[in-house]
Amino acid sequence: MPTVSPTNPKQTSARATKQDNRREQVGWYFYDWANSAFSVTVGSVFLGPYVSNLTVQAAGPDGLARLLGIPVAPYSLFSYCITISVILQVLFLPILGAIADYSNLRKKLMQVFAVSGSIATMFMFFITAPTWWLGALLFIVANFCFGAAAVFYNAFLPDIADPDERDRVSSVGYALGYLGGGILLTLNLALYLMRDTIGIDSNLAVRINLFSGGLWWFSWSFVTWKLLRSRAIASALPRGQNYLSTGIKQLIETFSEAARYPHTIRFLIAYLLYNDGIQTVFAAASIFATAPLVRGGLEFEQGMLTQVILMIQFVAYGGALLFGKIAMRIGAKKAITAGLIVWTLVVIYAYLGLRGESRFLEFWILGGCIALVMGGTQAVSRGLFANMIPPGKESEFFSIYEVSERGTSWLGPLAFGLVNQFTGSLRPAIVSIILFFVVGIVLLLRVDVRRAIAESGNEPPAVV
Repeated sequence: MPTVSPTNPKQTSARATKQDNRREQVGWYFYDWANSAFSVTVGSVFLGPYVSNLTVQAAGPDGLARLLGIPVAPYSLFSYCITISVILQVLFLPILGAIADYSNLRKKLMQVFAVSGSIATMFMFFITAPTWWLGALLFIVANFCFGAAAVFYNAFLPDIADPDERDRVSSVGYALGYLGGGILLTLNLALYLMRDTIGIDSNLAVRINLFSGGLWWFSWSFVTWKLLRSRAIASALPRGQNYLSTGIKQLIETFSEAARYPHTIRFLIAYLLYNDGIQTVFAAASIFATAPLVRGGLEFEQGMLTQVILMIQFVAYGGALLFGKIAMRIGAKKAITAGLIVWTLVVIYAYLGLRGESRFLEFWILGGCIALVMGGTQAVSRGLFANMIPPGKESEFFSIYEVSERGTSWLGPLAFGLVNQFTGSLRPAIVSIILFFVVGIVLLLRVDVRRAIAESGNEPPAVV
């Protein structure tokens, strides 16, 4: 195994080689195709409403369920589970990222967490009324593993794409993720709508769909393992040290050097905020759509919600590709800002509108607006951040980035859950989301992208 000096472990970084391996890019794309099934089928559509309904059945006379003796509002449980899983990520992912950067274990760690998360998801088949609490436990485990695997997945981006390609490659990954998630959701919807014909009840249909999300994630990941190669670049461990202690030490050094990258850190803070808003919309949408009108929800049937989510998946496929092209023309920062303005307007309308008989049509239109910008906003953010990372620190920086990536945000879901619990209505909880977008936009506008890329020691793309 090749080694480099412990004092400069990335002297021979694979990033220095020509990055035109289309085979690896295809393998990288397929992991987005694989794990998006968890985001859509489990996180966005079926698990939240299903566990919420089971929790309602388990609630006492005061309307609260008891989990380890703690009173929990049924429609807040799912948000709290997201919060707990992300707190675990905050504690452990940066250390894992530092270990991956110091060793050649990036691909191996990605495999371990992807397999563990997908198996935990398949075990969701066993969530029933007596084991409603199992839904909370398995989601915390699966969501933690989902985020951990994504850290190492994202960290491959600088290795497989040159600076001018990263927005495009990132966007294609997101686009194929939406397409893969949409195909599985189509099958899920067909099963749910045909449940009476094939002789199963709605709960069993949901449990089968949850299982399918884990199986899809597990199976398609093997394409990635086949095509994406490990970078055999490792540092010799100091005498008396192991990867854990060395990883913690390297992480401490990274944080101590953070002042050298002020605009990268500023972008990261902006991203943590506005992406927290995006992920809260994802996490709360299914609960908001299916909750009773008296709770501030829209009282849609599960099948009706699934149709909207399905439409969003396929429109988002084109939206992600479109945003990648827009970013190459006008620059990533401007493209992201435009997308965030659309997000803000959508959330404001969700609070003010969606109240009459036309609420389903309005929800459908809002879903289409979201679909055009959601994949592109995140994909271009990922590509831009990849250009701001110092060489040799990919996994460490992406571990921090991943704290709010996809379904792993925690401040937004926590605020949403608390406002709902204290007010008894989902409507006021929506207002809490708007703040994340507004503050995120303000901070993003203060980021000097060209300076951030230069400070990190990278080559800026042609259009910044």
